[in-house]
Amino acid sequence: MNLLPKGHQDFVKAEYWESFFKKRGTKAFEWYGEYPQLCGVLHKYVKTQDKILMVGCGNSQLSADMYDVGYHHITNIDISDTAIRQMTEKNQDRSDMKFLKMDVLNMEFSASDFSVVIDKGTLDALMVDNSHKVVGDVEKMFSEIDRVLKLMGRYVCISLLQEHILHKIVHFFSERGWAVRIHRIQTEDSDSKKDFQMPVFALIFTKFKPNPKLPQILEMCTIEDKNDRFPKVDDLINAVKEIQYYSVLRQRISTKKVTDDQLSLSLYNNDTSTPRYTLYIVDSESKMSNKFAIFIVPQGRETEWMFSSTAGRKQLSESANFERLIVVALDRNHTYTNLDAIQAELSGKVMELAPPDYKTGTKVPFLSLGNDIGSRNICEQGNSKMSGDYIVEEVEGHGGVIFRRLVFLANQRIVQSETRLISGSKKKKGKGKQLYVTVDKSYLACQHHISMVAGLAWVQSEQFSTLIGSSMSILVLGLGGGGLPTFIHQVFPQITLNVVDIDPDIVTIATKWFGFTPDDKLKVQIDDGLKYIQKQKDIKRHVIMIDVDSKDVTAGISCPPKPFVEVNFLQDVKDSLYPGGVLILNLVCRDKDLKKTVISTLKSLFKNVFINAIEYEVNEIVFAVNSPDDVTDADFKKNCQYLNKCVKKNVTSGEVDLSELFDKMSIPDG
Repeated sequence: MNLLPKGHQDFVKAEYWESFFKKRGTKAFEWYGEYPQLCGVLHKYVKTQDKILMVGCGNSQLSADMYDVGYHHITNIDISDTAIRQMTEKNQDRSDMKFLKMDVLNMEFSASDFSVVIDKGTLDALMVDNSHKVVGDVEKMFSEIDRVLKLMGRYVCISLLQEHILHKIVHFFSERGWAVRIHRIQTEDSDSKKDFQMPVFALIFTKFKPNPKLPQILEMCTIEDKNDRFPKVDDLINAVKEIQYYSVLRQRISTKKVTDDQLSLSLYNNDTSTPRYTLYIVDSESKMSNKFAIFIVPQGRETEWMFSSTAGRKQLSESANFERLIVVALDRNHTYTNLDAIQAELSGKVMELAPPDYKTGTKVPFLSLGNDIGSRNICEQGNSKMSGDYIVEEVEGHGGVIFRRLVFLANQRIVQSETRLISGSKKKKGKGKQLYVTVDKSYLACQHHISMVAGLAWVQSEQFSTLIGSSMSILVLGLGGGGLPTFIHQVFPQITLNVVDIDPDIVTIATKWFGFTPDDKLKVQIDDGLKYIQKQKDIKRHVIMIDVDSKDVTAGISCPPKPFVEVNFLQDVKDSLYPGGVLILNLVCRDKDLKKTVISTLKSLFKNVFINAIEYEVNEIVFAVNSPDDVTDADFKKNCQYLNKCVKKNVTSGEVDLSELFDKMSIPDG
């Protein structure tokens, strides 16, 4: 399988090009490739009987080398008197080859005079930027090449393809109906690790008669003369950028360890739009016993902290004791046979990512958890009009435990909801037993939900246990898979729970796949949480939980959406709470200034605000107590101990322990 790299969105243009031109200096011309590197492509598209025009020949040896192997119909032009004079004298023994002083923007040849035009670096020298004058000159050059080429003739352009050049040349000729094919020229030599190498490309444009009914021919030749065809110009351009990015990445990590950042790239096979593998390059800051290894993340576990976060992967690398560890995530849209099959696919590519001075030929160990790549089963794929495409999948976790998850494809690295499945058997009529699989309603998938449950202990009540046992009312904004309200209902069945979610599809998913079962104590309503609070603020609650994610990835806050933390809405929330009631807010905010504003707003409304930062998660749970008096953590600890007894009574696995939060509560700044 041919795996193609992708990751140019992380590519720093200034570093990419400035490093090249600074380090290559005057050697840049030679680095475009000499005849031995170019001959494979040239022989494929240029025949000895072709009438060839070499534009901007300079003092290149390419024409002479081609002449010596049988290409005798070559005309060379250049705007420099000196270059033409020197090259004429140098090639006087090659009597059939011509050297003419001529401007490529205004050539003196007749129309359709040549069957091949070759340009080695001339376009790169001419198109120094995107200014109006330069672009105008480039268009004159292209138009002249179009004019002097015969129908079905070929324009062969050897270029580094800086971004502005790449866009201009591909769009210009494809829009005129020419066939476009791009080859990567292999120019690296044995000293490639000592010098900054840039990928060189040969672009082959074949002049077709304009026909708007014919589809564009846009191709990239990768390996073994296999041509990948692209439906759109931008797709072809992106394929070039991916190769450029991969070249820079390889160069960077082949010369030194990169400990200040974890570089990443994705590998695609030819016929899919989703990555087959995503690779993270983790370099240790200190000396390790082992040099280099590949770690395959089991299917379904790529969202765990150890594999999804920079700090987690660093800890994994240190535990494994390798100076460079390539952490590989497997994509849910692909199938994988076993670890051996993955190793066979990746071996050639990952060896290109070996650390400096890694001994060639040394076998690279492929690691995983228990030499197992896990399993993944897609239960349902669908689309929510409000939340987008989603997948409900079942994955195998540690110890063979099966987890069911809801993932929105717009953010595949985040599990929106998770529940654990339990299996068993029961007697059926007659003989034998019936096997079953069901949702474990006593399971909480994430620490921030455990913290939100513990937040019930902030409710100020002298008869807290009585309140929990009979008359506490909770409003939850945001359902997701329903794991949080389902757990509360399972452990505290007398509490009255009302859940509000704006997306009817989410309610259907939670009910069908995640064990969410409304009844007289657990009710759900389809509504906008903002409007619901406004309409219902005269109805008092002991607890209001806000657990709503934001679809706006540019806002700097991913939970909740901004309107849920504005002062007017939070005032309505306060008005909806009993005296002594508590607002419990799941806050995920990357913008430090915005987070400070949120906390300041809460402290302006609530005298008592506490926060629990969740270890290994980006979530922070904020508790705002609706009390005019100072509240200490003494009552919280006492109430939390009672809650913990109730939890342990109903959750036999012992995984949910609220007492862990006793020493982790703090008063936030702001």
